[in-house]
Amino acid sequence: MKIRDITNAIAAFAPLQYQESYDNAGLLFGSADWELTGVLLTLDATEAVIDEAIEKKCNLVVAHHPIVFGGLKKINGNNYVERVAIKAIKNDIAIYAAHTNLDNVRNGVCDMMARRLELQQCSILSPKRELLRKLYTFVPQADAERVRAALFAAGAGHIGAYNECSFNVEGRGTFKAGEGTTPYVGTVGQQHIEAETKVEVIFPVYLEQVITKALLGSHPYEEVAYDIVKLENAYAEVGSGLIGTLKEPMEEAAFLRWVKQQFDTGCVRYTPLRGKPVRKVALCGGAGSFLLKRAISAGADAYISADFKYHEFFDAENQIVIADVGHFESEQFTVELFYHILTEKFPNFAPLKSTIRTNPVNYL
Repeated sequence: MKIRDITNAIAAFAPLQYQESYDNAGLLFGSADWELTGVLLTLDATEAVIDEAIEKKCNLVVAHHPIVFGGLKKINGNNYVERVAIKAIKNDIAIYAAHTNLDNVRNGVCDMMARRLELQQCSILSPKRELLRKLYTFVPQADAERVRAALFAAGAGHIGAYNECSFNVEGRGTFKAGEGTTPYVGTVGQQHIEAETKVEVIFPVYLEQVITKALLGSHPYEEVAYDIVKLENAYAEVGSGLIGTLKEPMEEAAFLRWVKQQFDTGCVRYTPLRGKPVRKVALCGGAGSFLLKRAISAGADAYISADFKYHEFFDAENQIVIADVGHFESEQFTVELFYHILTEKFPNFAPLKSTIRTNPVNYL
């Protein structure tokens, strides 16, 4: 196997186009063309994790957090980021990060949290926009089914739990083939009128090249007329945070104790209790204070996330209970997620889970 086999599998699950603009997900060190010797899965690519990769003969480390987040102007070993970079390069170890792109997909980081709490009827808390495209094309009526089938096979036509969705209108197209052309129908130099089907399908932006290739490969015309337009629609399958309901309502203090147990955290920081049962729960892995207003407007009784600052706790305003479980604790199940993605794709391949607990925060 090549390193690209692993990184492509993860990118297929969590496309890099879904990462936030400030993020730095993807292959940070090494070459995708290297022969793979082993994969080590971790939350953070620390020095200790690189040492573990060397010991276990793994030349690919897959991490949730990018070790290089901003620009590196010097690599002198003056901090842990530079030391990791030096050690990885010297030992031919590639580092790949799947960060906010893994946060933003269904069945990603937030779903791992939701499963710990056995939440039901989950949906994205803040769906993203401008991630969908619509393709319009014009096909001879006799060939429309073949073109639709090719577009569906390439990933177009998914709307929620429905697939193979398209809209089709019958009409008449006109064209005149110029000199040197070999038209599929009609005669060179003469205007031709053809009974055509206008086919419309929707697809996620990261599939644009694949969809275009499928269209051009299945369409019978020498020159294919098509339009791709950007949609403003919210994409219900991609976005920040998650919201769902508990199997049974819980008293607030009991709920917080259960959260502490399920996330195995040494501390849950929380806002004053409201004296109301917890039914609907919103959550977000990592630093999620930016979603608090969204959680309140969605009617959540509790919001589980991390990295709330002192003054941000006041923003609950007795409308919701904030439960800050810690950054590491909220994302600790990501290693299991990586493992599931890779073993599902490669049943005979055994990635290794790092034994290093990278959490830099301790509780007394």
